[in-house]
Amino acid sequence: MKKSREYLENLTRVLDEIVSTQTDAIDRAAAAFASALERNSRIFLFGTGHSHMLAEELFYRAGGLVEIRPVLEPALMLHVSASNSTLLERQPGWAQKLFADYGMQKNDVLVVISNSGRNGVCVDLALLAKEHGLVLIALTNRRHADAGASRHPSGKKLYELADIVLDNCGCVGDASVYFEQLDRRVAPTSTAAGAAILNAVVAGCVEIMLSHGVQPEIFASSNIDGGDEINAAFIEKYKGQIRSL
Repeated sequence: MKKSREYLENLTRVLDEIVSTQTDAIDRAAAAFASALERNSRIFLFGTGHSHMLAEELFYRAGGLVEIRPVLEPALMLHVSASNSTLLERQPGWAQKLFADYGMQKNDVLVVISNSGRNGVCVDLALLAKEHGLVLIALTNRRHADAGASRHPSGKKLYELADIVLDNCGCVGDASVYFEQLDRRVAPTSTAAGAAILNAVVAGCVEIMLSHGVQPEIFASSNIDGGDEINAAFIEKYKGQIRSL
């Protein structure tokens, strides 16, 4: 079998496992999103390294919820220094800064995205969320998380702290296609699987809000007729409230 096909089949198996094992957690996360929006609380998403892409996946997205707040710290992302971001995500202090800078409050929803769920900043932020009464959702990989020890002084991992755990059902190490010549795997699944899970949560959230008679605010594609006008109204409303908008 070609390795490209093997990857796609691996990803299909991951998605099938998500459907068979994560439906309840996805529904609970969707309900948490809907409840937050209906009570005028906020939804934050945070991840370091490649996980930050999933925080961006739901933000300013055609067909996506308007009131999404990604927590984007350049030093913890990839475009400033990818290698340095790996070191910084293990250091203390970042979570306190981000929590304060973004003004997270009781009853807000915080989605923390980390494949391993073992590094300092993610666990620190999770602990702060619990301390201050936020609804904490973890998007993680249980197989990977259980394969190694926490790097946090508490010994805790992200999923152990969360109110709701979304498992991306990937393999240990994330890369899924083995090459004997290299004795190494390539082609991770966590981003594709994570994006699928989060968009399923959004679809569920919209369904719940509509069932409650509440009209959710949804961005349109800027590349369809009328899309710019729809989005401009939302931008005018939330500019200055939603960072990065």
